[in-house]
Amino acid sequence: MSILDNAKGHFKERLAGGLKKITVDEWKTDIYFKNAYSFAIESRIIQLQQEGKTVEALVETIIAKALDPEGKPMFNKFDKFTFMNEVDPNVIVRVCGALNAAPESVEAISKNS
Repeated sequence: MSILDNAKGHFKERLAGGLKKITVDEWKTDIYFKNAYSFAIESRIIQLQQEGKTVEALVETIIAKALDPEGKPMFNKFDKFTFMNEVDPNVIVRVCGALNAAPESVEAISKNS
């Protein structure tokens, strides 16, 4: 087996590792997310950050990574305007912190909410 095969196998294991959960009391919901995401998903977020569009990158993080209990997206690209204009920025930042945190850090972030 090649190194690249090993790397792909490792990533598949991370993707198949089940969903993590954070509770967002202000939104009266739980948000589920994976331990890892592909660069295909991360690339739009990274691009926005590099363009200095930090707020849009945060919103894109929620749209791309927030899942329901079945692992389906909770939001879509049409929700961006609402997030940008009608949702508490402090909650967005906290949720993004949890979605982007290392798995062992999620519990600590959730406790601080």
